[in-house]
Amino acid sequence: MSKTDVTESTAADEAPGAALSTAPREDREDAVTGGPVLGVVGWIRWFWRQLTSMRVALILLFLLSLGAVPGSLVPQNSADEMKVQAFKDAHPTLTPLYEKLQFFDVYGSVWFSAIYILLFVSLIGCIVPRSWQFVGQLRGRPPGAPRRLDRLPAYTTWRTAAGPEEAREAALALLKKRRFRAHRAGDAVAAEKGYLREAGNLAFHVALIVMLVAFAWGQLFKSEGGKLIVEGDGFSNTLTQYDDFKSGSQFGTDELEPFSFRLDSFTGTYEKSGPQRGTPRTFEAAVTYSRGGADRKAVIRVNEPLKVGDSKVYLIAHGYAPVVTVKDGRGKTVFHGAVPLLPIDNNVTSTGAIKVMDGYRDKNGKKEQLGFQAFFVPTFAGAGQGTMFSQFPALDFPVMALTGFRGDLRVNSGLPQNVYQLDKSKMTQFKDASGNKLAQRLLPGETMTLPDGAGSITFEKDVKEWASFQVSQQPGNGLALAGAIAAIAGLTGSLFIQRRRIWVRAVRGEDGVTVVEMAGLGRSESAKLPEELADLAVALTAQAPPTAETPRADPEAVPETAVPDTAVPDTTDPADAPAEDPAPSGEADK
Repeated sequence: MSKTDVTESTAADEAPGAALSTAPREDREDAVTGGPVLGVVGWIRWFWRQLTSMRVALILLFLLSLGAVPGSLVPQNSADEMKVQAFKDAHPTLTPLYEKLQFFDVYGSVWFSAIYILLFVSLIGCIVPRSWQFVGQLRGRPPGAPRRLDRLPAYTTWRTAAGPEEAREAALALLKKRRFRAHRAGDAVAAEKGYLREAGNLAFHVALIVMLVAFAWGQLFKSEGGKLIVEGDGFSNTLTQYDDFKSGSQFGTDELEPFSFRLDSFTGTYEKSGPQRGTPRTFEAAVTYSRGGADRKAVIRVNEPLKVGDSKVYLIAHGYAPVVTVKDGRGKTVFHGAVPLLPIDNNVTSTGAIKVMDGYRDKNGKKEQLGFQAFFVPTFAGAGQGTMFSQFPALDFPVMALTGFRGDLRVNSGLPQNVYQLDKSKMTQFKDASGNKLAQRLLPGETMTLPDGAGSITFEKDVKEWASFQVSQQPGNGLALAGAIAAIAGLTGSLFIQRRRIWVRAVRGEDGVTVVEMAGLGRSESAKLPEELADLAVALTAQAPPTAETPRADPEAVPETAVPDTAVPDTTDPADAPAEDPAPSGEADK
């Protein structure tokens, strides 16, 4: 045998084994080394299918909820920049990390916007094809009856003296009366009910899109501002009147609702005894507002805002504003007015600053500025040497403690300054004759005299109250509420409405007697389907009553169920049947 023959023989012997081998054929240049290549269009289609799947939509919804957690726990620049700065000062280690992750601007961050947009697209991709499918189902008819009705989960049959046509007409009328979509299909009647289940499912998803749109609309076109007003003072809804103001990127200041209002009085009452002592009972602000020139009276309460056009005025806080009078060394009044102080506890213990910026001159006639640190309690406690505090939020025993400073308040430095705090960097505290720092507690009507002929400050007998209001325009709130209601209604329908089909077949048997078969099939598991089928069967027997040749089924009994894809055995024992009503051989009652 030649060398060539040996080679060919060896290759032929190895060929069958090589053909069956699953090992890669690296020695063949034409061997297939990979699967089919999707290409750009294929990858786009794959990504779209994944994005519009219900699984991904639920994942994105979960991520959106998870992403809102830091927005609730970490102070946001859009809500309160002062709290954000206080958080940064208290957590210098976490601050750089939070800034990189945009935790101080969660709802405007890149990652939150990406989740939001992907969820929006995913929901639209889910809804559009399902809507067309649902429209097709509504335009179509229930499918015809299966050949073997006895294999369905709920089934019953009986023999009747009525003709097949008469039984089918009675079944068609009964099912339509029970609001089934029914029609004749050959020798049977086909009916279906529960289309609102899919309608509720679609309504739920559409409502989610509506809520997402409302949220985006509200963030873009909203405005929100705060204003503290002392009794007797007023407010005009212009940008310069606000203490703080924030708005969406698409909101223009010319869109502010033109109105004004004055705080006539504030009323606050509190529980005076028991475990809930100090709990607010009445919390309302009486105002006079004007829109278009006409003055109207209104009362603003917590969660009962004043509605003026598209704006709502909310009552969010209140406190006390003691009236003080400051005089210089020559007895000239350089400051007189109510000074709002900020509460620091539930009993309205308050702190603040009194600033005399203009008009004051020292005993030598030199211009100077005064500042007083104020500590106020509406109901005094702590008469010893310790720190005083308030024991009740009502104005029962007001006391104000003052410490005075002189120098430069730094209000002209160009830097923003908190009106409730003193910048003491260029100030000197007053001292008494003994060289101690000057501090004094004052009752209403008492005066603290400043040393070296610097003047005096008097705590007048009048203590006014102030209220803090939030004026907001939220254009997406109504749409979001409608979306939430629709989502709840749609979810309720998709959970509690059952889609099911009923078939009634009536044919003449070999002995000439009409055989009626009735079966039901649910699109989802439901324990009520057999009960509903039994009820329909009882109602139909009034038009097509069972013959005396077969035992009458108990109307209260629930039809037996058959295991799908298996024939229902004949469970009727002729021996157990009543003698006067024997069951014909081969018939079974379900």
